[in-house]
Amino acid sequence: MSAIDDLRRTMARLRGPGGCPWDREQTHQSLARCLIDEVSELLETIDELDYPHMREELGDVLIQIVFHALMAGEAGHFDFDDVARDINDKLIRRHPHVFGGARADTSADVLVQWDAIKAVEKERAGEVAPKTFKNLPPRLPALMFAEAVWKQIEKQRLPAGDSVDAERVRELGAELDDDALGRRLFELAAAARARGLDPEGALRRRTAQVIHDVEKRAQANPAPATA
Repeated sequence: MSAIDDLRRTMARLRGPGGCPWDREQTHQSLARCLIDEVSELLETIDELDYPHMREELGDVLIQIVFHALMAGEAGHFDFDDVARDINDKLIRRHPHVFGGARADTSADVLVQWDAIKAVEKERAGEVAPKTFKNLPPRLPALMFAEAVWKQIEKQRLPAGDSVDAERVRELGAELDDDALGRRLFELAAAARARGLDPEGALRRRTAQVIHDVEKRAQANPAPATA
């Protein structure tokens, strides 16, 4: 048997009769915080390129995936094989330049093709996408959420108007490198702490307001249809 088969058998034993009381009483909801914690610990090893601990933390994240798939299988929804099969099929389907006859010479070409294929998949599945902003994971950390929203504003050339000072964004970008960015963000977090402010909440609320303002402008002035 493969190592992944061994892991699945171990987890099944822990969840089965005579297994571990803690593992047996867990639910998808109770494990959600564990998943966040394990991913955070993995990100730390990636930042430090700490390969011995990265190997360990990847295993901890993998346990979470196996655990959730096992519980879903117990309830008759899907199992680990279904998860692996779905993602494998998706990778092949979204890389026709590798597994089919399409062509993509640059990373930019790949991303355009990926988005087009994803849009077709959602349409076939009957999923209705928002008119302006694509769906974003609702539990993204505020900084990642803001970055993702700005990426869509730029990518779709949405009318940011006075919601975002685009000129100031360009000025700040010209001044920043990785070290300066980290320093500026840390200082903002420290200043927020000193004033009793919640930087995570403040940024999330501001990003939500930007989405509202941009969507309102886009609906009032829709982009002309292209052939």
